[in-house]
Amino acid sequence: MIVRAALAAVLLAGSAPIALAQEPSQAADSYFVEARADLEARLSTQPTMGRARNIILFIGDGMGVSTLTAARIHQGQLAGQDGESTWTAMDRLPYSALVRTYAHDAQVSDSAPTATAMVAGVKTRNDIIGLDQTATLNDCPGSRGREVQSIFTVAEAAGLRTGVVSTARITHATPAAAYAHVANRDWENSSELPAEAREAGCVDIARQMIEWPHGDGLDVILGGGRSQFLPTAATDPEDTQARGLRDDGRDLVQEWQARHPDGRYVWNATQFADLGADRPVLGLFERDHMEFEAQRASDAGGEPSLTEMTLKALDVLEGGEGYVLMVEAGRIDHAHHLGAAALALGDTVELDRVVAAVMARVDLSDTLVIVTADHSHNFTMAGYPQRGNPILGLVVDVDGDVVEARDGHPYTTLAYANGPGAVIGPRPDPSVADTTALTYQQQALVPLGSASHGGEDVAVRAAGPWAHLFQGTIEQHLIYHVMRHAMTQPEPDDQVSTD
Repeated sequence: MIVRAALAAVLLAGSAPIALAQEPSQAADSYFVEARADLEARLSTQPTMGRARNIILFIGDGMGVSTLTAARIHQGQLAGQDGESTWTAMDRLPYSALVRTYAHDAQVSDSAPTATAMVAGVKTRNDIIGLDQTATLNDCPGSRGREVQSIFTVAEAAGLRTGVVSTARITHATPAAAYAHVANRDWENSSELPAEAREAGCVDIARQMIEWPHGDGLDVILGGGRSQFLPTAATDPEDTQARGLRDDGRDLVQEWQARHPDGRYVWNATQFADLGADRPVLGLFERDHMEFEAQRASDAGGEPSLTEMTLKALDVLEGGEGYVLMVEAGRIDHAHHLGAAALALGDTVELDRVVAAVMARVDLSDTLVIVTADHSHNFTMAGYPQRGNPILGLVVDVDGDVVEARDGHPYTTLAYANGPGAVIGPRPDPSVADTTALTYQQQALVPLGSASHGGEDVAVRAAGPWAHLFQGTIEQHLIYHVMRHAMTQPEPDDQVSTD
């Protein structure tokens, strides 16, 4: 007994707080002071629970961790600040986790299964949207009965409003996961459907969006992809040399207007600016994908930014019982496929502007905000550049010297493992090019026509009800389950006392 008592005393003594007699010698160091203030802020952060009336899911397509870091520096440098120590709006979200993005059949995913995972809670195969793991590519008859319900279907059944905003075609893989079930993500319009799929009764993605049978349909749809909805006989209103892609003769824009006589269809900046809180709204601002943010001002018909579209979507969605909104910065991915880092970072900075604007507007006591990516890209940030070195520039070391590789040429901080920036033969000298140009293709190792996705984990950041569930390392399909959990919790007044 004496031994046990002595051991207990030792354990209790060891569990007592350690008394710090004096401040460490580095207490006045600026980094030390900053980190201690950050600790105090984190200690005061408390999880929010209760029902999330509203859910906003931001998806930076292809926005891997290297993109987040490079874009943070780029954002700070554009503002004339120290880029390395810049804090973005995404950085300020209090909860985060790493997200595993593999598909049911692939180590490296495309956007179809990753978007399905986020909005429907299951993993599926590459190139497949809104179907479970048993569905196979291009098998239209075999897809029957394998449909999975998205969080948007759940929301409509609960009487909530729903919306999808994207800078990509609205029929592209990520936005399509909100409403479509298809055995090939490329089946965006009738002309893309193989004969056997048509004969089996499969419906293209654009038709599925217009005919979506849940609730009163999507309340707001803003993005690109006009040609997917127009027949081949129709001339595009912005590009009179182009025509629609549908070979079934159907004008789905007119059909949408017939289904929603009180709705508003817009295709240019002037019409968009004239929108109030009209509901529903269909905006198709490009016949294909929308412009990159850095090139948006040159668009012939004019088109809104991602920030403007998102804030307008909130105008439409607010005022009801709640809403679920997906916002995709789709062109980050497209710029990376081109090997054009400047364009990718520009669209990432624009996504951060959207997050900042939304965080300033919503009430985090009842709105769950999630910011993540569907997958990464093979985009690297490497070398030993000095602090403040232009993120799009050549590597200059801490001594102020341009660093040369073994071939005698300098290299840029940003590069790709594969893609169109690679050459067969000697590596070109990047110092003779403007590496900061919007269309400059960063050098790559393996020559491919399009840079491929990356397979490493991506980040998820969150704030609002149940955001604290995003911690550690998670499977991508957990995102759906957190959203569903948050939106189905009882309101405080609905909770039954157990006293």
